Amino acid sequence: MRFFFRSKQFKITLLVVAIVIALSATAAIIGGSMSPQTSLFGAIAAPFQKLGNSIASAINEFSENFESAAKLNAEKDELQQEVNQLREQLVDYQSALTENDFYKNYLGIKDSNPDFQLCPALVTSRDPDDIYGGFTVDSGSLDGVALYDPVITHEGLVGYVTQVGLSTCKITTILDPQLTCGAYDSRTNDAGALSGDTALATQGQTRFFNLPRTCSVAIGDLVVTSGSGIFPDKLIIGTVSNINSDPLSSSLYATVEPAAKLEDLRSVMIITDFTGQGNELIGED
Repeated sequence: MRFFFRSKQFKITLLVVAIVIALSATAAIIGGSMSPQTSLFGAIAAPFQKLGNSIASAINEFSENFESAAKLNAEKDELQQEVNQLREQLVDYQSALTENDFYKNYLGIKDSNPDFQLCPALVTSRDPDDIYGGFTVDSGSLDGVALYDPVITHEGLVGYVTQVGLSTCKITTILDPQLTCGAYDSRTNDAGALSGDTALATQGQTRFFNLPRTCSVAIGDLVVTSGSGIFPDKLIIGTVSNINSDPLSSSLYATVEPAAKLEDLRSVMIITDFTGQGNELIGED
């Protein structure tokens, strides 16, 4: 709008309006002392008076509309600010709900394991070339995270920390052969070891091995950690999906479907401390 008032067209229009108003005023002054019925000048001046009145009325109406538009724009800006504030409040509210749900899922774990020190972390990136599903999270040494700290979700064991930065760390999952830990069948107490396997990793599964042929492990049984070394006792690993003979020994091995949905992870908990935390075999079986 401000560019219109500076334009050549506006200046010309303003000049014409000024001339018409001047003529109307002159006609009004001169014509006022003469009888319009007998005055030729009055007859000539009447249209100019009418035109001047119309222009004045139009200018007044334009001014009122302009002020009204300016007021509406101001009100619109105020309403937009209110909308923006409400949107921010909604985002904060939704974030709070998500955070509450996140911590609520871990209340049972914390209640059962009061010695656990937990650090929440969000998944920030994944390595597309890592067939074992390794990923990076936004917590590091500044948050108390250290090498080999266990990583869980409320559903079960995810893996452990293998690289630590100040504010990030790399997580190796239970599908990776690099991870080996003690485990047992929670129903039968048959003990063995758990480690990733390249072939099974492509199917999203891991291997529970060194099981004696006399064991009673069955499909559907729950496999948990044995509690020695870097992993606490009784962390859920997953369920047995198949049982096979080990071609390299006289023992059996079972394939295990992880309880944690590794491919869909958005957030995890890192156990930075627990009673009995120590070192355990890390490497291929």
